Amino acid sequence: MDTVHKIGRRKTAVARIYLSDGDGTITINKREFKNYFTTASLQYKVQQPLMLTENTTSYNIKVSVFGGGVTGQAEAIRLAITRALVAINVEHKAVLKPEGLLTRDPRMVERKKFGQKKARKRFQFSKR
Repeated sequence: MDTVHKIGRRKTAVARIYLSDGDGTITINKREFKNYFTTASLQYKVQQPLMLTENTTSYNIKVSVFGGGVTGQAEAIRLAITRALVAINVEHKAVLKPEGLLTRDPRMVERKKFGQKKARKRFQFSKR
């Protein structure tokens, strides 16, 4: 199998992954996966598509991720891995689609408007 290259995004985080046959090692920005994401919840988010399709030890994944925070990066990686698994085997789509892993989360930070303190917060109103 050739190496599959896919991109995933979440908020301002962008993840590029290279998925190839191997023993299941995940490398993120040239660091081991468990060293990059120390909390169990973020590790679960990254491995979720692999666990659902039962491919935890089938592929080596090399990830280059930048921008955003740790949660945004983890979710961007999850989307990229999901897209790569579907590109390899279309039958995985039936398992991953009901979990909502194929949809890109469109929510972005709302911009600050002029004449206001923040995006929605107004300055204090004085009646008199």
